[in-house]
Amino acid sequence: MSNGQFILAIDQGTSSTKSIVFDGLGRPVAKGTAALHTDHFENGFVEQDPEGILRNVLDSVRLCAEQFVQAGHDLSEIASCGISNQRETFVLWDRQGRALSQAVVWACKRSTAICEELKNKGQEPMIRQKTGLILDPYFSGTKLLWLLQNDAALNKRVQAGEVFFGTVDCWLLYKLSGGTTFRTDHTNASRTLLFNIHTLEWDPEILQMWGLENLRLPEVRPSSFEFGQSDFEGLFPQPLPITAIIGDSHAAAFGEGCYEPGTAKATLGTGCSILMNTGDKPVDSANGMLTTICWSMKGRVDYALEGAIVACGSALEWLRQELNLFDDPGETEQMALAVRDNAGVYLIPAFSGLGAPHWQMNRKASIEGMTFGTTRNHLVRAALECIPYQIRDVINAMQQDMRSPLKEIAVNGGIANNNFVIRFLTDLLGVSLTKRENADVSALGAAYLAGLQCGLYADIEQLSGLNQAQTQTISPDLHRQSVQDDYRKWQQFLGGTPAI
Repeated sequence: MSNGQFILAIDQGTSSTKSIVFDGLGRPVAKGTAALHTDHFENGFVEQDPEGILRNVLDSVRLCAEQFVQAGHDLSEIASCGISNQRETFVLWDRQGRALSQAVVWACKRSTAICEELKNKGQEPMIRQKTGLILDPYFSGTKLLWLLQNDAALNKRVQAGEVFFGTVDCWLLYKLSGGTTFRTDHTNASRTLLFNIHTLEWDPEILQMWGLENLRLPEVRPSSFEFGQSDFEGLFPQPLPITAIIGDSHAAAFGEGCYEPGTAKATLGTGCSILMNTGDKPVDSANGMLTTICWSMKGRVDYALEGAIVACGSALEWLRQELNLFDDPGETEQMALAVRDNAGVYLIPAFSGLGAPHWQMNRKASIEGMTFGTTRNHLVRAALECIPYQIRDVINAMQQDMRSPLKEIAVNGGIANNNFVIRFLTDLLGVSLTKRENADVSALGAAYLAGLQCGLYADIEQLSGLNQAQTQTISPDLHRQSVQDDYRKWQQFLGGTPAI
């Protein structure tokens, strides 16, 4: 075990890679960021260059290492590395590590027709029971089927057992270790449609049903584990242990301290991803949630419910770009506070349909309750209020599935800096809300898990203490009845979502 007192965390995202060195108190001391190119095609295909992802990671790590050394440190002080990564994106490669296709990105819609075909065959109930997921192009498995249906030579190589499959973490580990390590973790495996979250193994029935028995699949290990080592193509004088791998949204949940049932995190960006820890057993959702693995370590697997909201910041962006109501999103907080209330105006942000828990994907966006007295401030306020309303809808559904209340929620993402939204959300949910000083929570979660494995951190109790020292806790005003009244009106416009 290294005597190092720092952890390198690599947060490989869709648009960039951030590499951050954290100290023993979970504080960032050096950071390097490199932008990543994505190809978007008119037919809905979304791809990235696998070698480009690797180079992007190496560039980011190099920039971070340079800053770390410039601050007076030595690279030998870094004990180990943790990796968090964009979920569902996958790569196919051969034994020599040569990519056999472009990386197919999570946002790619190429398998829409395949999903409908599989649903029509009645496969979704079995898939949902085993994997916790629905048949949707978002997840890796159906896009893999599309590749094999449209490339006979590739399919032939799969049947011959020559093709390696892995999500981005697995591809990076294989390349960084010189082809010696072929592993992934529970969270990334659980996003492929091929992994049984109950047995914690690749599901043989699904693989046989889809003709994938001979696909080379990685070993699946806990998120905190001795995955391998790498000198990052000579950047480090000695190979650095890689002691954590985890999907980015799950890493954020761990970094935010979602360590017990009923704790949740919400990432407020263009859309909103909500994960709630459900404990040591998967909870089947009857209310439109996904069941997934939250995070894992030796001897412990925590599960989660996940809800995805389609439009949060994107609704504000529409008001800015198309209606020119403001120049900078930072103005919206004061605009909302400039009016006493919403004056009965509600924005239903179904620009691309409504996601969880409604799943009204054909619904269109609308603005309800306008009069000649409606001002631009009312419209902006309605756009901000619809963010807490949608989060409450998801939390209601999760509480019904859990049969227990939400204990605490942590928020991150760009919109978490809007105090109007945060105050409204806290009062609406009626529970304490936490906000971290450090916004890079996915990287922090990977660092925490890596530090637990290499011995820099003792246990989860220590991590809880570190989090408390670096978070702001916002308590709800339980006497603010107006937000509850406004939420009931929101539910009426949606067609009546049961309140809890």
